[in-house]
Amino acid sequence: MSGNSLFVHHGKALNYRFHDQHPFHPIRLQLTLDLLHDLGALDSSQMLSYAPATEEQLLRVHHPTYLEAVKQLSSPSPDPVWISRAAQYGLMDDDTPYFAGMHEAASYVAGGSIAAVDAVMSGASTHALHLGGGLHHALSAKAAGFCVYNDVSVAIAYARHIYGARVLYVDTDVHHGDGVQWSFYSDPEVCTYSIHETGKYLFPGTGAVQERGEHQGYGACLNIPLQPYTEDESWMECFKESIHRVTDYFKPDLIISLHGCDAHALDPLSHMHCSMAIYSEMPSILHDLAHAYTNGRWVAVGGGGYDIWRVVPRAWSMLWLEMSHHPLKLSINQLSQSKLPTTWLDKWQSQTHVPLPTDWLDDLSRWEGIARREEITSKNRETLAVALQDYPAI
Repeated sequence: MSGNSLFVHHGKALNYRFHDQHPFHPIRLQLTLDLLHDLGALDSSQMLSYAPATEEQLLRVHHPTYLEAVKQLSSPSPDPVWISRAAQYGLMDDDTPYFAGMHEAASYVAGGSIAAVDAVMSGASTHALHLGGGLHHALSAKAAGFCVYNDVSVAIAYARHIYGARVLYVDTDVHHGDGVQWSFYSDPEVCTYSIHETGKYLFPGTGAVQERGEHQGYGACLNIPLQPYTEDESWMECFKESIHRVTDYFKPDLIISLHGCDAHALDPLSHMHCSMAIYSEMPSILHDLAHAYTNGRWVAVGGGGYDIWRVVPRAWSMLWLEMSHHPLKLSINQLSQSKLPTTWLDKWQSQTHVPLPTDWLDDLSRWEGIARREEITSKNRETLAVALQDYPAI
């Protein structure tokens, strides 16, 4: 498997930060960068800087009055009139409170995802990773779920407008990719796929199998809502079958995937029971699909993940190791070669009271079993069958 890869990053995207106690904290990205550097898996020749998204680019997805609200509330001392309107734009609640410099920081996040699309569609690279991206809950005129500007929707709209690309969007975050789905719900040239914990019990409450798109876009939307406490085997069974079917059916020019790693059992904001195994295997499947269907054109972004010490750095690093075809990725499953670098552990352990993992993969022999495993697996299979009923078998 050939192809070069770029790691898209800009320091100003780290300013996308609500406050120190907020679960969506940019230290997740710094931990991952440090881990990759300590591994010798990321050098300056692979890194791509970029400009912020322009208003024209943001307005392909977001409403003008919403952009104005974000800009006004980005002031260190916003006008009281705009503060009084903040709630109507989703910028006053605990999830997504307005903060100083918000517009610039969110514009840099969106700019990174656009730069990743440009790099791949122009032929500058085969794959591109923008871990600072993945704000998939933002709506046209409202912030939601830690997301101000929907960088993924902006990047997809850019790929459509500039390159005329037929885009398959793959969302593996534990929360439904609602903002991206609604942005392209009637567009037959953008297929949105989301595998997530059922919205019966989890934010944002959407993503049922019945959500299939509308008008000309009917059939270009696929949701796989899984039961709480789903484990690796059932998650991977549902993912493999559905992603192969939808990719073969849609035949995209470009794959854009979102890699929230909050389906892990340690994540505090969901109820799933997966391990690092899915974050090793799932990118490999997407990598193969990109080379089989899109001449390798693959853009990946970050997303959720709120066990920022034990889960996110490992999952996101494995994604880059896969995208860059690093030899370490091939050896991670071998126990003798699966240790994290001691330099990284020594640097960061003093920053947290949580014991950092020493291995890439989890030792599942120490995990408690799920009593309802058979029932959960059966229900997930039923959901999968309903979701795929309109997609021909390969």
